[in-house]
Amino acid sequence: MRPLLGLLLVFAGCTFALYLLSTRLPGGPRPGSPEEPEGRSLWFPSDLAELRELSEVLREYRKEHQAYVFLLFCSAYLYKQGFAIPGSSFLNVLAGALFGPWLGLVLCCILTSVGATCCYLLSSIFGKQLVVSYFPDKVALMQRKVEENRNSLFFFLLFLRLFPMTPNWFLNLSAPILNIPIVQFFFSVLIGLIPYNFICVQTGSILSTLTSLDALFSWGTVFKLLAIALVALVPGTLIKKFSQKHLQLNEPSNTNHINRKDT
Repeated sequence: MRPLLGLLLVFAGCTFALYLLSTRLPGGPRPGSPEEPEGRSLWFPSDLAELRELSEVLREYRKEHQAYVFLLFCSAYLYKQGFAIPGSSFLNVLAGALFGPWLGLVLCCILTSVGATCCYLLSSIFGKQLVVSYFPDKVALMQRKVEENRNSLFFFLLFLRLFPMTPNWFLNLSAPILNIPIVQFFFSVLIGLIPYNFICVQTGSILSTLTSLDALFSWGTVFKLLAIALVALVPGTLIKKFSQKHLQLNEPSNTNHINRKDT
C-alpha cells in the first residue's frame, strides 16, 4: 500500500506543477485570453486537428516567450514519458512543428531517453509489486527472453525498440524487474527510438510548412519523405540481420518443442 501511496503523491505533485506551468504563463497575450477570443487554454492534443491548433497557438506565443515554450514542452514530454501516459507521438510531431526537423529530433531523443529512465526509476521505487501483480504473464515472458539474450542484452533491447514484442511503456515499467542495467536501458532507448522519433518529427516539420495540398507533392517534400523512409528502414534492417545470428527470439512453445526433441 505504501508504494502505491507514494506513487500517487509523486503523480499528484507533478500534475499540479505542470498545471501551474501551463496556466501561469508569462506576460503577453495568453492562449485563451480575451486578446485571443478563439483561443483556449493549453492541452494535450488527442488528434491531428487539436495538434495543428496547439501548434499554431504555441508558435505564436513563442515569438515573445521562446524559453518558456521550450520549458513547457520539455515538462509536458517528461510528464507523459515518466508516467507511461500514451500520446507522446503527438508531442514528437509537435516538436517538429515548433523546433524544426533537427533540433526537434535531438530534443525528442533526449527527452524520450530521460523520460523513459524516470519511468524506470519510478517503477523501481514504487511499482515493482504493482507491475508483477497486474502483468504476471508478460513479466514472466520478458524475464525468460531477457535471460536467454543476456550475453547480447543491449542488442536485444535495441531489437525490442525497433520491432516491439511488447509496448514501450511496458518495457519501461518492467525493466527494473528484469534486472536490466539502467545505463544499457538509457542508451537502448536513445538509439533504438531514433527512427520512430525521426519519422514523427519530420512529419511535424513538413505539416507545419504546408500551405496547400499541392505543396505535399513538391520535389522537396517527396525527397524528405524518402529520407524518412530510408532512416526508418536502415537501422531496422541491420538489427534484424544481427538478431537472426545472435538473438534468441523463438516463441516459448517452439523452444519447449526443440528442447523435447533434443532430449
